[in-house]
Amino acid sequence: MTANEVFEESRKYIMNTYKRLPLFIVKGRGNRVYDGEGKEYLDFVSGLAVNNIGHCNPRVTVAFQKQAQRLVHTSNLFYTEPQVKLAKLLVENSFADKVFFCNSGAEANEAAIKLIRKYSSEKETGRYGIITALNSFHGRTMATLTATGQDKFHKGFEPLVPGFFYVPFNDIAAVEKAINDKTAAVMIEPIQGEGGVNIPDRDYLKRLREICDLNGILLALDEVQTGIGRTGKLFAYQHTGIEPDIMTLAKGLGGGLPIGAMLAKDHVASAFTPGTHASTFGGTPLVCSAAVEVMKILTEDEIILDTCRRMGSYLVDELNNLKLKYPDIIKDIRGKGLLIGMELNIAGEDVVRECLKKGVIINCTMERVLRFLPPLDVSQPDIDKVIETLTDVFNGIRI
Repeated sequence: MTANEVFEESRKYIMNTYKRLPLFIVKGRGNRVYDGEGKEYLDFVSGLAVNNIGHCNPRVTVAFQKQAQRLVHTSNLFYTEPQVKLAKLLVENSFADKVFFCNSGAEANEAAIKLIRKYSSEKETGRYGIITALNSFHGRTMATLTATGQDKFHKGFEPLVPGFFYVPFNDIAAVEKAINDKTAAVMIEPIQGEGGVNIPDRDYLKRLREICDLNGILLALDEVQTGIGRTGKLFAYQHTGIEPDIMTLAKGLGGGLPIGAMLAKDHVASAFTPGTHASTFGGTPLVCSAAVEVMKILTEDEIILDTCRRMGSYLVDELNNLKLKYPDIIKDIRGKGLLIGMELNIAGEDVVRECLKKGVIINCTMERVLRFLPPLDVSQPDIDKVIETLTDVFNGIRI
């Protein structure tokens, strides 16, 4: 099919839930993708932090190819080896004792919300409320879009699920004020990704942990975007010296295949018993075989995570140099590891489209924040190419 045929038939047959860019991708390798005519694009979105170790990583590809020839799916009424191996890797490299597998970040957060309520119910506390942050993003199921602290995601889906309360991000006093005798948990992103790459104060998570302990409530961290190496450590909470009670993962975990995970400490996880929660496709042998390889790649040595930290610092420095050169266009640079945002004084959509024409894929969120999510092993020359492309685009902007 030609690109125009794909565009036309997509509009004809697929529900209009995405504002798609005019790019027909047919192949991906490493941090490059290729369109139907063979044109190469440097990918600094990585499937929205999914392809953390690049497109079609050879080790991951071989792992799921071999598994596809043995066993693709069986009910969770039975045991499979890849699922157990993945759960062990996640537990041994995190705070958690137990894992629940599902298919996406929204499902992982949905599971976390249910576990919070079930745990509180088991303790007969009468607590059910969950505090989340304004500008957060937790998913698009009814519960997770309610947890999301952005009105634009709520419109048209009312009435929302009761029991969610919103406070400003990075505001400890607001959290303290919001807690009452019905509060069961605080659910927060260590860094707000969809909300504009918002970085909290250094002691924010530590203070949240203290407040939750003081009030006898749970701390749940949504690491759907920040997890699996994106911030320079395997999980973002590991920068802070604290441990949550619950953590959710997805995106980068499957190396491109759909998987989500909700991790918890034993005393919380025990609230889930047979019949309280489930997922038909959660943790299939196929996706777990890929995720096992992803985890091995990131935990066998520190090379990729070290590259993420070094190249993240380099990219931030280069973007700040652009800010000095274009102060009327660029408002702020912020990020950690390779989750980096450039806030503009202008709308970002046209910048994204101009970069795409020049063979560079970036993303815009919150209308004015350019988001950079390259693979964790990105090279300095590729960063330089992005900077050169942005320079060309900004040179053409008149304010």
